[in-house]
Amino acid sequence: MRKFSDFISNHNILILVISLLLIIPSIIGYANTKINYDILVYLPENYETIKGEKILTDDFGLGSYAFVMVDMSDPYKVMSLEGKIRKIEGVKKVFSINDVIGSSIPKDMLPSKVIDKLYSDDTSIIMVTFNDSTSADSTVEAVDKLRSVVGDASKISSMTSLVLDTRDISNSEMLIYVAISVFLCLIVLIFATDSYVIPLFLLGNIGVAILYNMGTNVFLGDICYITKAITAVLQLGVTTDYSIFLYHKYEQIKKTEKDKRKAMSLSIIETFKSVVGSSLTTFAGFLALCTMDLTLGTDIGIVMAKGVLFGLVTVFTIFPACILTFDKLITKTQHKKLFPDFKGVQKFTVKNYVVMFVIFLLLVIPAVIGNNNYQVYYKLDDALPADLPFHVANSDLAKKFNIVSPEIILLDKNIKNDDVEDMINEIKSVKGISLVLSPNVLMDDTIKNLMPKDLSNLVENDKYQIVLVNSKYEVASDKLNKQITEVDKIIKKYDKKAILAGEGPLMKDLVVTADHDFKMVNFTSIIVIFIIMLFVLQSIGLPIILIFAIEFAIFLNMACAYFTGTKLPFVASIVVGTIQLGATIDYAILMSTKYLEERHNNKKDKIDAIKDTLSVTVPSIITSALCFFAATVGVSLYTKIDMIGSICTLLSRGSIISMLVVVLILPALLIIFDKFIMKTTKFKEVK
Repeated sequence: MRKFSDFISNHNILILVISLLLIIPSIIGYANTKINYDILVYLPENYETIKGEKILTDDFGLGSYAFVMVDMSDPYKVMSLEGKIRKIEGVKKVFSINDVIGSSIPKDMLPSKVIDKLYSDDTSIIMVTFNDSTSADSTVEAVDKLRSVVGDASKISSMTSLVLDTRDISNSEMLIYVAISVFLCLIVLIFATDSYVIPLFLLGNIGVAILYNMGTNVFLGDICYITKAITAVLQLGVTTDYSIFLYHKYEQIKKTEKDKRKAMSLSIIETFKSVVGSSLTTFAGFLALCTMDLTLGTDIGIVMAKGVLFGLVTVFTIFPACILTFDKLITKTQHKKLFPDFKGVQKFTVKNYVVMFVIFLLLVIPAVIGNNNYQVYYKLDDALPADLPFHVANSDLAKKFNIVSPEIILLDKNIKNDDVEDMINEIKSVKGISLVLSPNVLMDDTIKNLMPKDLSNLVENDKYQIVLVNSKYEVASDKLNKQITEVDKIIKKYDKKAILAGEGPLMKDLVVTADHDFKMVNFTSIIVIFIIMLFVLQSIGLPIILIFAIEFAIFLNMACAYFTGTKLPFVASIVVGTIQLGATIDYAILMSTKYLEERHNNKKDKIDAIKDTLSVTVPSIITSALCFFAATVGVSLYTKIDMIGSICTLLSRGSIISMLVVVLILPALLIIFDKFIMKTTKFKEVK
């Protein structure tokens, strides 16, 4: 480590030049990283619904489609519009009631239920299918052009419309997220440091680390828009304190070591020793997200774990190089520290540690109740503003045509017509089903002979036949999920390999997956972080207490959602606990490490030890928590995307709650359980 720190200290200009050059490939990588805006693609590929989507896409061209609502008062204009739509690149097929009637089929020959779903009060539906899947770039661009051709985006209902609107909002807000976070963090850092320029170097250093991290995402192929949105602010909030520790250590060593390069070399070594353990827990916390079946967790986990590593690398390379290069400027712009020493907080905590412990016990029950009962929603469009075009289109489609949750059953082509008819009758009897149409109902032999082949191929081919089902229930609702289970049981009676596909079944799988992931991720993160702390702290009892304290803070955070009646998006409920644990356990490790040092090395009793511990650690803990808060709170207040806003709200609130628990309650736990801690700690490893 000494050779490394000496090299960094003696080659600061070289480090800066190399660092600046590496920004170029990072920007190129960032620009070429594909962003995915469809969360459903992160469902495991072995799910039956995903296999069904692939069959619909490859065999029928129905993997992605759109309903276009048009005025039927002038049929010629409708036909002209269809012609324009067909010319859009990425569009596979276009058809409406005009195409059917125009094929010499009298309108009265078609089933009334078909007519009702295609025509209502001079408004008709044009159905457009696309070559690729819902979230494919070609489909998104095709829907974007479709909106231009139709002239009214709110007339087009499609899952791709949701993806498109999500993309547009996310892209319009992204730079503002970073700007708000940087501005608020800058304010905190000006108060927390003694120089006006150090915050600029510190934020610039983290900015480079973020660029490196985002640039290397190109090797992952693509990342989710949620990952892209929260990575910068989380990396800023999580790794800022590493730079602050290094700067404070440098200023401290400079008082006795006049050679600034030697001082920096020593600072790098000492800071590395103090942050390596805490950074490992943060790193492990993010990687725990990779245990999710929903591979969005792997997406966020890998990117954020990389962020921690890049943050560490730049803190021990670029930041020291900046400090050494601009040492004179830093000295000239120094000012008196604006942060208080928080002596009052320290005295209050020690004096009232019994009261704090009682408060802790009293809060445990409501924290557990709130954490176990807050509400979660899974409907993806609920995370976006209600006035977006796709929202308006979905609402109009439901009102005029009663199309709420269309689903598609894939059946073996060779199933007997009588069996299909029996199956349909059973499905019709399921509560909430408003329409069931099979190829036999849609087309008798006469209609089949008259209908264009490209239209008849939409409902059957040489392997499968399609049965269309429409539900009255909203996607991702408990009623629809129960209904899907019933329908799936019915179709499996007639064809064991039958697949129920569509948005509703996909969302049901998402609900089941999310429930499993929540339990798995929390369990994994606790176990992994506990194991790391066993080695870092050389103690069995202390990790138990620290994890219990931070888990209590997490429970309080989630309980706030319950007691305020806030409904959370499912992604936030899964990832926030793990992120809060990984990011804020550092506060508890910092305090407990110092406490062990005071108790063992300095031979102090537990009261004196906690007093000295608080005097040293409280300012650092508060600074770190405020940086995390500043990095996330602005985004939570600004964004229109609730999926992102809820995550940032929970993390900003969680940073403050964790800080309060560590500063006010953890000292009480350390004092009260001192004997247990001392007996279960291997002190010869404590330095």
